[in-house]
Amino acid sequence: MNHTISATTPRGGVRDDGSRRRSRYEFLMEEILQSGVETKVLLLSATPVNNSLKDLRNQILLITQDKDGAFGESLEVASIAQTMQNAQTHFTNWADPKKNPDRKVQRLLDALDSSFFTLLDELTIARSRRHIVNYYGAKGVNEFPERLRVIARSPDTDLKGYFPTYDELNTLIKGYKLTIFNPSAYLEDRYVNTYIAEGQLALFNDQQQREFFLIGMMRVNYLKRLESSVSSFEVSIDRTIQKIKGLLDKIDHFETNIEEFTNPDLFNEKDDEEEEALLEKLAVGKKLVIKLEHLDRKRWKKDLQADIKQLIAIHEKAAAVTPDRDAKLQELKTLIAGKVRNPINGGNRKVLVFTAYSDTAEYLYANIAGWAREELGLHSGLVTGSGDNRTNFKPAGYKHQTDFVSVLTNFSPVSKHREKMETMPQEGGIDILIASDCISEGQNLQDCDYLINYDIHWNPVRIIQRFGRIDRLGSTNMRIQLVNFWPTDDLNKYLNLKDRVEAKMALVDVAATGADNLLNPDQIRNLVEEDLTYREKQLLRLKDEVIDLEDMDDNVSLSEFTLDDFRIELMNFLENNRKALEEAPLGLYGLVPTLDGMKAPDLFDKNWHQIVTPGVLFCLRHKPQGGTENPVCASSKVNPLGAHYLLYIRDDGTVRFNFTHAKNTLSLFQKLCAGKAEPYQELCDLFDAETGHGQRMDKYNDLLAKAIRSITATFQKRVAAGLQSGRDFVIPDQKAQARDDNDFELITWLVIKG
Repeated sequence: MNHTISATTPRGGVRDDGSRRRSRYEFLMEEILQSGVETKVLLLSATPVNNSLKDLRNQILLITQDKDGAFGESLEVASIAQTMQNAQTHFTNWADPKKNPDRKVQRLLDALDSSFFTLLDELTIARSRRHIVNYYGAKGVNEFPERLRVIARSPDTDLKGYFPTYDELNTLIKGYKLTIFNPSAYLEDRYVNTYIAEGQLALFNDQQQREFFLIGMMRVNYLKRLESSVSSFEVSIDRTIQKIKGLLDKIDHFETNIEEFTNPDLFNEKDDEEEEALLEKLAVGKKLVIKLEHLDRKRWKKDLQADIKQLIAIHEKAAAVTPDRDAKLQELKTLIAGKVRNPINGGNRKVLVFTAYSDTAEYLYANIAGWAREELGLHSGLVTGSGDNRTNFKPAGYKHQTDFVSVLTNFSPVSKHREKMETMPQEGGIDILIASDCISEGQNLQDCDYLINYDIHWNPVRIIQRFGRIDRLGSTNMRIQLVNFWPTDDLNKYLNLKDRVEAKMALVDVAATGADNLLNPDQIRNLVEEDLTYREKQLLRLKDEVIDLEDMDDNVSLSEFTLDDFRIELMNFLENNRKALEEAPLGLYGLVPTLDGMKAPDLFDKNWHQIVTPGVLFCLRHKPQGGTENPVCASSKVNPLGAHYLLYIRDDGTVRFNFTHAKNTLSLFQKLCAGKAEPYQELCDLFDAETGHGQRMDKYNDLLAKAIRSITATFQKRVAAGLQSGRDFVIPDQKAQARDDNDFELITWLVIKG
């Protein structure tokens, strides 16, 4: 029995009848894997590691049906949980900016023990864009489309220029007190002890902190809403105005009936529902409930009225920016019209518009659909997370369907295989799709070749995911275009807004209870500032280029831990050269030039050009003394390749890649040698002259000795580190340990000549 697990698999939570709903993990484990029926399950995930390595551990435990020691014999991994816990410890230390300020990925790879590499190499298949291009692509087959240079736009809000600029509005919003979110500031002094008594001090202090963060979050939310659209901004401001009006009415009602509401017998003979309704009239706040009678209502009302006056003033300016004055909307129309009249791929007229907010999506649909139909002859569609989908694509004889699948299928009929759906129309379709981030993942929409980010998501990964809807294999388009709308030309000023940091802090703090929040405010601030600084760097890159997830700085990909890249190439090579390899003697060598001497140096990025200097790549095999039965398993706790050791040493004796960097050495070997069928004759002649046709090998013998000393020293360090990492680590048998030159035989070596 085979199963595919989709997003509709039951999630955890509580049903309407009060019973508990099982999580997807529980459902899969109990109903599919442990039901007694032999089952094969393929787990597919674009983000296998989300918050911590526990995410990955849980997926591995699904494979083993929750058996922690399932790979004890086959892979020599005694405990999955312990292996993942050790890896998480190393990852946490590596990610700590105080312990590791430059966060080089290579340092993490050095620290992780071999059990982690073994586990991932055996159980995961990592397929990045680069991997597919390198190993599965062929000219005209399975190619990604060419990415055109990113188009950046930052139009003003109001064509008439009456509405404040983004930077001016930021200054205005910083001055808003927003006292509706700060009731604890109006608690009269004589009642303070009432709220901090009986162990409530921490809760009271926590409430004040939360209110401070919440105000910061609301200020930034207004800016984010304006980044999306002036219509979305107007909606947010109006909501706050209505909340303040409601609070003022509540205070007035309380004061009008104050004698009744302060009566000691007020709650006598009231049931639970009546008590709850009455408390709603007498107090404010949820986590910390503050009674209205304990507040300085006169001062609070004065400040609330000042707030509402400020908010109404800016709301009136926003409301005056009608669609015909909306500069951003008009710029969007110009871009769509220009693309349609000058398509980048034949007659392709499709455009995909993303926005973070459903109300912005609805605003755009309301002002784009009719215009596009009349002016350009295009049909439009709308998809949002709320499910209020729409389209004006209504072919004759077709029952109008606005469900999620129908809208997406009619927008991208080729990639969605519409021809196989008998109930769907087979001619025409939706040309312009306006969508929220509900479709930013997991959708094939590559019929489209033009994607517009109408607003910029704070997380650069989301932007990359959005573009991934059209930047896909199977595209019929030769070229694709990304357009980003930015709120201002001065991106550094925008990205460094202090309030954005406060907003993220608020999200962290407000979402957690006092018990859940294990970090103090200073720690939260430091972590958030570091996180935003990292994201800001990526956002700045996104202004001018499209980047892949694997190209993001400090990003650790699962492909770092697997050798799939090389297995594919090796299998192909073995099929055609098995006999020659079997008959070849040990110690064969080759010579290649440095990157400056290669005809195709573009195979390497700038980092490799700094790394590759004259030296030698050695491939050695450990010869355990005394006939150890299984040297591979004996060494696998320390060396990812078991009995084989790969190493790159420079001519000056510097070991650039030790055996812990096996993948780096393989990558270097591959790029220097792949596709080279003929020797570099000039280098061979130079080598022969240097060594007297192999009679003077002192230099290379010396490099080999240094390489082996490096291997043995690193081997012992990793054994010591393994002893400290957990109880499951077993010291390799003395006979299986790499100790001196006599323990190795030279399989092959590659000389890099300058």
